[in-house]
Amino acid sequence: MVLEHGGRAPIVCGRAGCAYATTAPTYGAYGVNRGIRVPTAIAVTSADLVLPAPDRHTPPAVVLHPPGQLDLAGAVAETSALLERHGHLVAVVPPWLPAATVQRLRTVRAILETDRIALLDIDLPPLATALLVRQLRQLSVCDFSPGVIASAARLLSHYIHAGALLGSVARLDRVPVGLKAHARSWSPNAQFAVLAHPTPHLVKLTGSGSGGGRAHGGRAHGGGSHGAGAHGGSAGLPPGPAFATHLTFARGQLASDWVAAELAPAWRVQGVMENPLPADSPVWWATPKLVEFAAAIPDPAVLYQLVASVRREQCHWCGLELIGDRCGFCAAPLAAPPPAGNGGRTTPPAFSGAPGPRH
Repeated sequence: MVLEHGGRAPIVCGRAGCAYATTAPTYGAYGVNRGIRVPTAIAVTSADLVLPAPDRHTPPAVVLHPPGQLDLAGAVAETSALLERHGHLVAVVPPWLPAATVQRLRTVRAILETDRIALLDIDLPPLATALLVRQLRQLSVCDFSPGVIASAARLLSHYIHAGALLGSVARLDRVPVGLKAHARSWSPNAQFAVLAHPTPHLVKLTGSGSGGGRAHGGRAHGGGSHGAGAHGGSAGLPPGPAFATHLTFARGQLASDWVAAELAPAWRVQGVMENPLPADSPVWWATPKLVEFAAAIPDPAVLYQLVASVRREQCHWCGLELIGDRCGFCAAPLAAPPPAGNGGRTTPPAFSGAPGPRH
């Protein structure tokens, strides 16, 4: 299927991915290296957030070295080379990363004095973050400008269902946990099905063993509920997506097949894949006894249509395209703020002395 959007060059988009039909030099959506278009670089700070490419069109993610592996001068040189090759850099920087890692990225951006680096602090669990990164990699070879790709991360995150099967919720603070659930955490072989995103939901599973167990109760702490049309199995299971997804899971120190054997059929997913557990997952979920899972849209053609259907705007501060209500690069809101008292321009959120949350 050949798609055209916004007067740009046609792309070939299909089940295998999106790829340009031409390699003529272009500035904006792609960087240019030796006359060939190079996709916007998608970056992470840990190799375990880079899932295998689902097809030959999806480029790899760039793994930026943390402060303990590379000094500041090396990090500046590394990032400068990426900008030289790709034109723009979109780095997914979840708020649960070490503070030193986040500060290093901000320092490098400030030293380079560039507006071509986007630092996206989308707050998802580690495995779901890796899935979002893979979706951005898929979109990076489509005909979207860097600004649209960066701001698409916030949109796509709403379509990811992320949770875990936990052996204990005694120390879990990512999802509201009631007193009964805390007490039940001390029971031998206790297991809890927890959904952290998009709506918090926690339920204790009855029974034990490799198959997990049946959901018991089903009350969603923090307002979680079964949305209209959402797939779910027996009463109390975490509410699933109402659209086609693939389910990815990763095992920790909890021996259970519940995710693949019970949750996947209940959610009617179209595919199930196992990956290694990200190193940060036990800390995020407050226990090493877990099986983390996340369901997301796998088809690049669907992702393309989802992003392309949203109206594009121009950032009033940096001039890049965006979708939604905030620029992914400079974090300026879509609506221009009121003029400063002295008539000058106000400082953009990304470069203020105390930067606020960015999405």
